[in-house]
Formats: sequence, structure tokens, C-alpha cells
Amino acid sequence: MRCVPRRFSGGRHQAVEAALGRANYAELLYHASYKSARHWCDKEAALHGLSGIAVFEHYLRRLSRRGWGSFSVIEADAASGTADIRLDHSAFVLAQAKVCAAKTCSRFAGWFAGMMDWIGESTGRPVKTLCCETQCGADGHDHCIFAIRPQAANS
Repeated sequence: MRCVPRRFSGGRHQAVEAALGRANYAELLYHASYKSARHWCDKEAALHGLSGIAVFEHYLRRLSRRGWGSFSVIEADAASGTADIRLDHSAFVLAQAKVCAAKTCSRFAGWFAGMMDWIGESTGRPVKTLCCETQCGADGHDHCIFAIRPQAANS
């Protein structure tokens, strides 16, 4: 359940993005979301006795139940630090009045990288990942796709 209407939440994100600039806001939000996801995974894994990909799946179920959209795992491999996530009915896409050329849902990317990095560390296979939105419903697609991949060694 989301405690605010999606138009308000989406409008708030759009206003901050307009004030800071798209690139600055994206970087700020990515790092804050990354840190938040790691904290959440720590607490939820301990509370529910979860580990590995089960934490990943639990995280996506919770996001879905809270109204951010309908998230599902296309594929995930904690050992390699890779995953693809599908998002249907994104709250950010639904809050927009029209189709645009921006990957609006990239706002979720930091959560997914933080979650995958936490899983790697918690299972003894630390990996530093990046997540990017490769397809967005805001661009006219019927769903969004996120790709989590290990960072290049020289990054």
C-alpha cells in the first residue's frame, strides 16, 4: 500500500528532478536507494530467516504489495551478480499523463543494485553491481525491464 496518491508521488519526483536536473537527481536517488535496499535486506533477512535469492524475491513481493508496480524476476543468479527484473504497471508510468522519451522507472535501479550487492556479500560472494533500466513503459512499452550486472573491474 502506498500512503500517497501516485500522481502526488510522481509529481514530487518530477519537481525535484526539474530543480536538480535529471542527471543530478538520478545519481542522488540511485545512491540513496542503494543504501536503503541494503539496510532493508539486512533487517528483513534476519526477521524472516531468508538468504540469497529468497531475499531478492521477498523484496520484489513487498515492493509490489506496496503499490510501486508488479515486479517479477525474469532470471537471477546471485553467484554472478546478474538479474533481469520485469515491472508491469509501474507507479511512475501510471502517474504520467503521456508517453515520454525518458526512462522514468530508472528510479528503482539503486534498490536493485543494493539488493544484489547485499546478497553477494551475505553469501560470501561479494560483487559490486550496477543496475539500469533497459526498457521503460514510459517509452510506450507494455512493461519495464531492469538489468543488474557486475561492474567492470576498472570501474
